[in-house]
Amino acid sequence: MELFLDLYGFLSVVLHAAELMARSVLLGSIAFLVFLAAPLATRFDGPSAAQLLGVARRAILWGGGLTLVAVLLSSGLGMVALMASLDMEAGRALGAGFVLSAAGVLLCAVLAMLMVRAEKPRAISLLLVALGLLVSAVAGSHAMARTEDRLPMLAATFIHQAGAALWLGGLPAFLMALRLDWAAERAQAVGARYSGLAIAGVLGIVAGVVGYYLGYVGSPEAIYGTAYGAMSATKSVLFSVLLLLGLANFLLLHRFARDGGFLPRLRRFVECEVIVGICVFGIAASLTSVPPGADLPDDRVTWAEIMERAEPRAPRITSPSHADLGIPALQAQLDAQARDSAERPQAFIPGEGFLPPRNAFDIAWSEYNHHMSGFVVLAVGLAALADASRLVAWARHWPLLFMGLAAFLFARSDPEAWPMGDIGFWESLRDPEVLQHKLLSLLVVVFAVSEWLVRLRGKRSAAAFVFPIAMALGGFLLLSHAHAIANVKEALLVELSHLPLGAAAVIASTARWLELRAGADSPEGRVARWVWPCCLVFISMLLIFYREA
Repeated sequence: MELFLDLYGFLSVVLHAAELMARSVLLGSIAFLVFLAAPLATRFDGPSAAQLLGVARRAILWGGGLTLVAVLLSSGLGMVALMASLDMEAGRALGAGFVLSAAGVLLCAVLAMLMVRAEKPRAISLLLVALGLLVSAVAGSHAMARTEDRLPMLAATFIHQAGAALWLGGLPAFLMALRLDWAAERAQAVGARYSGLAIAGVLGIVAGVVGYYLGYVGSPEAIYGTAYGAMSATKSVLFSVLLLLGLANFLLLHRFARDGGFLPRLRRFVECEVIVGICVFGIAASLTSVPPGADLPDDRVTWAEIMERAEPRAPRITSPSHADLGIPALQAQLDAQARDSAERPQAFIPGEGFLPPRNAFDIAWSEYNHHMSGFVVLAVGLAALADASRLVAWARHWPLLFMGLAAFLFARSDPEAWPMGDIGFWESLRDPEVLQHKLLSLLVVVFAVSEWLVRLRGKRSAAAFVFPIAMALGGFLLLSHAHAIANVKEALLVELSHLPLGAAAVIASTARWLELRAGADSPEGRVARWVWPCCLVFISMLLIFYREA
C-alpha cells in the first residue's frame, strides 16, 4: 500500500489524462454523428451514407468503451487512495464527490453506447445523454471545489470542455471518415462541415480560457509565478500550434481543394492535430494536480528570481563525487528514524512528493547531468541537420549518439538509486521521479535503435514512426507529471525549464511525423525535415544552460 501511495500522484495524472481524452472522443463523436454524419447522409447515396454513419457509430462505441475503462481505473485509484490515507471504509468512499461524478459519466457512456446500436438513434436523446455526461464530468472538476464564484467557474469549465470535445474529441471520427474510399468532393463536404464544428469548439475553448484566467489565474504575475500559470501558458503555446494546423486544414478545404490531391495532405495535418491534442490533454490533467494560481498569493516566484535563474553561465564539465552528495546523510537519518520507530510513518498526502534536503554538491550533480546531456543532444541535432542537408553521408548514423545519452541518464539521473546508490532498482521505482527517468531512458534506447535501422534500411517501414511516437511520449511525460507540494517556489523554477523541453519535444514529434507521412521531398516535408532537428538544438540549449541555483 505504501508503494501505491508513493506512485499515486503520477498514476492519477496519467489516468486523468486518459479519462479526459476518452470522454472528449465520446462527446465529439456524438456531435459528429448528430451534426455532421446524419445531415450529410441524407445528401449522399446509400453506400456512402452508410459508410459515414458507420464511422460515427464506431467512434462512439470506441469512445464509450475507452471512457468506461479510463473512468473506472481513475475513480478506482482515487477510492483506494482515499480509503488508504484516511482509513475509510468502502461504503463511505462511495459517497465521495468524485465517485458520484464518475458514476454519472459511466451511466451516460453506457447509455450512449446502447443508443447508437439502435437502427435509427434519436438525435435529441443522444444530445441529452452527452449533456448529462458533460454535467457529470464538470461536477468532479476544480470548479466544484471553489467556495467563491463557483457558478461562473462551473460555466467556464462546461464551455471549455464542450469546446475541446467538439474540436479535438471529434478528430478521430473525422480522420476515420477521411480514410474512406470515396470521391474527393464528398470528403470535402465532410471536411467543410467539420470546420463548423471545429470553429465552434475553438470559440468554446477560448471562452473557457478567459474564464479560467479570471477565476484561476487572476493576474499576469500568476502566469509566470505559479505552477498553474506556467502550465496554462505552455498549454496555450501548444494550442497555438493546434490553431496553425487547423488553419492549414481550413485553407486546404476551402481554397485549395481543386481536386483529390488535397485529401492526403488533409489527413496528414489531422494526424498531427491528434498528436498535439493528446499532449494538450496531458497538460490539462496535470493542471488538476496543482492549486490555482489565484489561491497562491504569497508563494510565487518573482520575475527577478526567474531572470536571475535564467542568466546564462558556463556549463559544468566536471562532476562532484557521489560521496559528497546529501542523499547518504539523509539515508542515515531515515535509517535512524526507522530503528527508533515501531512502524514507518504513513504517507497521509498521496503523491505529496516532498523534496529531500539538498546541498551544493547535489545541485552541481544535477546541473552537470543536464549540461552533459545537452552537449549530446546538441551533437545529435547538428548531425541531424547535416543529414537533412544530404551533403554528409556519415551523418545518417546520428541516432547512435542517443545510446550514450540513455546510458548516461540511466546511471546518473538518480544518484541515490541503483547502480550508483544504495536503493535497489525495483525499490527505487516507487518514486515517481525515478520511474519517469527510467521510462525516459528506455524511450531513448528504443527510438535510437529503431531510427538508426530506419536510416540504414530506408523510411518505408513502421519502425520509422517509433521516433516521433517516442518523442511525443517523452513530451507527454514531461508535461503531465505530478507536482511537489513542498518547496513550491524551487519546484517551479526547475519546472520553468522543463516545460519548454516538453513543448519542443511535441513539436519535434509532429514535424518528424509530417515528414514521414508526406515524404521528405514534398513541400511540407522539406520544411518539416529542418524543423525537428532545430527543435533538438533548442532542447540542447535549454539543457546546456540549465541551472538550479
